[in-house]
Order: sequence, then C-alpha cells, then structure tokens
Amino acid sequence: MAESAQDKHLPASQRKIKKAREDGQVARSRDLGHFAAVAGGGALLVVLAPAASGWLRELVTQGLTFNSRSLAGAAPMGERLSEATLRMLALVLPFGVALTVVALAAGVLCGGWNWTWKPIAPKFDKFNPLTGLGRVFSKQQLGETLKACALALALGTTGAWWLRSHANEFAQTLTLPLPAAISQSATTLQAGLLLLVIALAVFALIDVPLQRKRLLDRLKMSHQEMKEEWKQLEGNMEVKNRVRAKMREMANRRMLAAVPQADIVVMNPTHYAVALKYDDKTMAAPRVVAKGADLIALKIRDIANESKVPVLQAPPLARALYAHAEIDREVPAALFAAVAQVLAWVYQLRAAMAGQGAVPLEIASLPVPDELDPHHEGAAA
Repeated sequence: MAESAQDKHLPASQRKIKKAREDGQVARSRDLGHFAAVAGGGALLVVLAPAASGWLRELVTQGLTFNSRSLAGAAPMGERLSEATLRMLALVLPFGVALTVVALAAGVLCGGWNWTWKPIAPKFDKFNPLTGLGRVFSKQQLGETLKACALALALGTTGAWWLRSHANEFAQTLTLPLPAAISQSATTLQAGLLLLVIALAVFALIDVPLQRKRLLDRLKMSHQEMKEEWKQLEGNMEVKNRVRAKMREMANRRMLAAVPQADIVVMNPTHYAVALKYDDKTMAAPRVVAKGADLIALKIRDIANESKVPVLQAPPLARALYAHAEIDREVPAALFAAVAQVLAWVYQLRAAMAGQGAVPLEIASLPVPDELDPHHEGAAA
C-alpha cells in the first residue's frame, strides 16, 4: 500500500540524503543565481568600465575610419569586420567566463558541489501528461510561481520608482557632449543597479533556506521506510544470527581440535573445562588452548579422555581460568603458581605411567586468589 505524504514525518537519514545527492537532488536557489549574476556582472562592469570604454572608443573609431583601400572592394571590408569581431569577442568571452564562474560558485554555495549524470538521463515517465499536470499544479510549483511574481513585482516597482526619480538627470544628459553624457549616465545607472542588487539579495536570503527546507521536506521518511533502511544497514537479523551461529560452530571445531595436543584439562567438575598446554621451548608461559561451559565442557572432557589427556578436578582453578583467561593466550600471571602445580602433577603422572615413579596423589588445594574465583563470596562483580 502506498504511503501518503502525511505518514512521512520523520527527518531524512544521512543515507537517504546521500542517495538523493547521487540522484541529483540538491538544494538550488534561482534567486541566489540571479543575485550572483547581476551583482557579479555589475561589479565587473564597474571595475572594467574605464578600460573598456577606452577600448570600445578605439574600436568604434577604427570601424568608422575609411580610406581608399577599404572602399576599393568587398575584401578589405570583410577583413575589417572579422578583425572587429575577434576584438569584440576578446572582451565578451572573458566577461562570459567570469559570469559562468560566479554562477557555479552560487550553486556550490547553496547546495554544495555535486557531480552526477543522473538528472540528464532519459526518464520516460516524464512523458506521461497526467504526471506532468500533477507537477504543474502542485503546491510546490504554485509557491514557485507566486515567489517569481513577487520578485518581478518588487524589481519592477523598484525600477519604475528609480527611473521616475531620475528622469530629469537623464533628460539633462541630452545637452551634454557624448563622452560626458555616457559618463554621467553610467554613474546614475550604478545607483539603480545597486537598488536591484539589494532587492535580489533580500529574495536570495529568503530563498536559500527555503529551498533547503523544501528538499528536506521532500526527503522525509515514514516509519516503514526507516525500518526498511535499518534492515538494509544492519542486515536481516535471522540471517545474521545464522551466520553468527555458523561462526561459533567453526570456532568451536577449531578449539576442540586443539584439545588432543593439550597437557591437561582442568574441570569443575562438569560446568567448566579448560585445556592447558605448555612448551618451554616455544612458550613463555602456559597457554589456554580450549575452554567451554556445560555441553562444551563435557565435549572437551570426552575428547580429552579419548586422546588420553589427563583430566583434573580443580573447581576454583577451572572457574578462574574460564573467567579470566582467553583462548590461545597465556594464563593470567596471578594463576601462574596454581597452574605450575597442576603441570608438575601432570609430569609426575606421565613419569609414573612410564614406570619411573609412583602415581601422584590428587591435589588437595591450589593457590587460586579468591578475587579471581567468580563463585567466591569476595570475588569482584
């Protein structure tokens, strides 16, 4: 079922905003472009007016100067026309390039730089006349039309008022020589241009945040869209749980495969099991090669029995190793003394099995710090 616009009241996520930018949907203000073009063009004219006026005067003088050669045929006139055209382009093209840079800067200032071909890609749904009528009579288009009318009315009113208040000044220029008349008219027009620039600036200051707000309003999301995006980002929880279970299963297989190479398995007696290994040539301290609780502990015990790895019932040490030691890491330093006694018991047991000594007695107690035993009353939480 399609969701109505009223359902979309949640702010757009950064992912949706990024995707909208990739699709070419960015905030753009026409009023800011108009202001930049008029203000930039006016500023360039004011700055370049002295040099440009002299250059134009020279161009006109050369264009109106004739001699016998220029009147002899059509070829010299064509050459002069080509030369004048090139000189005019030399003035107009840099001016046009400068205005293009100003227009690009205005766009970047409003919505940032965004390079994508998607806006100009063919969209055949645009050919649907019903869809087109919906866009023409939409609330947004109506707002844009009213804003354009208000801008035209403001500029027209400002221009008419200014022309009316300076009508006498323009009339007086008719009595002045041409250079003086051009200079005075240019000075008078600068004041009028400044008023238009101020009016455009006011509209641009209003339109820029308005366009940004409209874009964010169009990108608002519903609760369902937010949930779908969350699923896409986080992935399907059932699939993730299956993947995690598979990874745990593989990790357990690798861990259990190391139990036959262990020197001893310490148990508690069925809840916890920790397999230890020590090689004085390659290890600085005993390492934990496997550990587990409940069913995993029983599996470690069964593999140890099958592989003839000694199993020692030492509940406090088993609990402490399970809580504070990591697989494939050295045992904590605080448990070195207890683990050393256990390994000594293993070596004595191996010697007895080889007929080189008596069978060692069960270890009565081990120096396990109370704070490392999670079942001890004084252990840290």
